[in-house]
Amino acid sequence: MDKLNKITIGIDMAGCPNRCKHCWLGAAPNGKMEKEDMVFIANAFRPYANKLEIASWYREPDFRDDYKELWDLECQLSDEKTPHFELMSYWRMVRDKDYAEWLYSIGVRKCQLTLFGSEKTTDYYVGRKGAYSEIVKSIDILFKHGIAPRIQVFVNKDNIEELPFIEEFMDNLELESRCKEIGQEFQLFVHSGSCEGENEKLYEIIVTKEDLNRIPEKLAELTLKHFGKENLQEVFGKSEKDLIKELLGNKKTTSIVSTFPVFYVDANFNVYPNVTQPSPWWCLGNLKADGAEQIMNNYVNNKSKAQHLINHISIGEMVSLCGNPDSERLFSKEEYILYIQNQFCKTN
Repeated sequence: MDKLNKITIGIDMAGCPNRCKHCWLGAAPNGKMEKEDMVFIANAFRPYANKLEIASWYREPDFRDDYKELWDLECQLSDEKTPHFELMSYWRMVRDKDYAEWLYSIGVRKCQLTLFGSEKTTDYYVGRKGAYSEIVKSIDILFKHGIAPRIQVFVNKDNIEELPFIEEFMDNLELESRCKEIGQEFQLFVHSGSCEGENEKLYEIIVTKEDLNRIPEKLAELTLKHFGKENLQEVFGKSEKDLIKELLGNKKTTSIVSTFPVFYVDANFNVYPNVTQPSPWWCLGNLKADGAEQIMNNYVNNKSKAQHLINHISIGEMVSLCGNPDSERLFSKEEYILYIQNQFCKTN
């Protein structure tokens, strides 16, 4: 087998403190992997890549107490290392006085935090009481260390009426002026996320076109700036029924095979491609039981159940079988195709 240009691997070393209802990665139980497991995984995939990159997480970064050691090990095992992602653990931020300083020391200058509305609503959607309070405290800690918060807001029909609260939140914490003081531009954006993983359970309350008028002007302005779009329809996408009409005649099949793949390895050593939710139909195999060679063969030759199906069944056929022609729910075309592919794979 020819080597791929680069393989990136995210390892679910510790899991996540949250059980967010929007999470496209699902709500798998937390495991506990050892540093030796990271080394084993890196060594297993190294023969198949010209360059290898290792991350010790794909849910919550820096969740483990030895996060600094894990970062150092990631760097040692990686031929190329991406700078620390603009994601951080607010669970850790309020419990570890060294965390913000460490983030700054490795080059982090902005961090993304997610809100769903008021304290009660945010705690509900994060799946953990106290999450909202930790986010507020984390914002103050970030500013003290010269790091700007970026606010992501997930919206659906259940919480869209709380968007004015987000506007007040932004103003009350003086986020725009405080970002300016540390030489950063404040960023905030509203979207509905993808319809996969845990978020698939929210299908019934996905926003429709008339809901877009309920997004406050300031939040709409910041959202359009973030995504570089002209109007909110471009951000949230088309109605499902319009997408079905557009895609019904699409005879294309799909291959996810890339020379720069990203793989996820869960706490049980199951391996998934990073294209959508890590579900059984996407599983490439178990690294301990099957070995890296078999996993790479499954990936490159479209042998997982999902890869085989989407490689042989056209998008149009899947849409005709799994789409809802009466639905006004808004999707981007790319996210809708993934949603339909997951629905088809789940039932075939």
